[in-house]
Amino acid sequence: MSALLKLENLKVGYGQSVILQDVSLSVNEGEIVCLLGANGAGKTTTTRAVSGLLTPWSGEVRFAGADIAAVPAHKRVDLGICLAPEGRQVFPNFTVHENLLLGSYSGAARPHRAKKFDEVYGLFPRLAERRSQAAGLMSGGEQQMLAIGRALMGCPRLLVLDEPSLGLAPKIIMDVYEAVATIAKRGLSILFVEQNVQAALTIAHRGYVLANGRIAVSGTSAELKNAAHVQEAFLGKKISLSATGEVKPGSVATSTH
Repeated sequence: MSALLKLENLKVGYGQSVILQDVSLSVNEGEIVCLLGANGAGKTTTTRAVSGLLTPWSGEVRFAGADIAAVPAHKRVDLGICLAPEGRQVFPNFTVHENLLLGSYSGAARPHRAKKFDEVYGLFPRLAERRSQAAGLMSGGEQQMLAIGRALMGCPRLLVLDEPSLGLAPKIIMDVYEAVATIAKRGLSILFVEQNVQAALTIAHRGYVLANGRIAVSGTSAELKNAAHVQEAFLGKKISLSATGEVKPGSVATSTH
């Protein structure tokens, strides 16, 4: 598979503070990749760098072979990078249908609006039922569906999801992730940030773990699952890495401190 998105030695920060340091990762065509890590690890900063909301201090952001590090966010939507942000950030006073319509504002997406409405409402029947309802009156799970649907309206080649399970009940998390898996089967590439390790590794092909702004671990979902579900590594366990930074099978051992 060829890499649709490739980050190379990315350094990003706010003011004088460095948040990401030498971060390299890739998402291949038709692949689901999860980015895991504790609060403050730099996960959301990574999605903002990918979507153009932050300009890297150094390093490359390559999309479909081209370096887009200096391309502004609205132009990246035209290229096919669409973000469903952390916290959903729907427009509360607009209806469901109006929120979705705003997702298709780009020149590349406008000709496909009717088709994308059908796809989103088919994927999330609950949104179809509530298309005339104000988004601010919906539940958290419904708003998350709306945020994902709004991103899909942009006709993405790469869908970026930031904490799609945050604050949701277990049943709703399952519904959201089933929808994400369905989207992926249509050939869409997906990069998503998550703290819910178990849910993330259920659908992802590969994953990266961020710690203190650096990629600490990478591997297939199977490798990361075998590493004591990875999250235990942040709670008193350590992981042995190969020279390439991948998880060594059976490498998780209990820390002595």
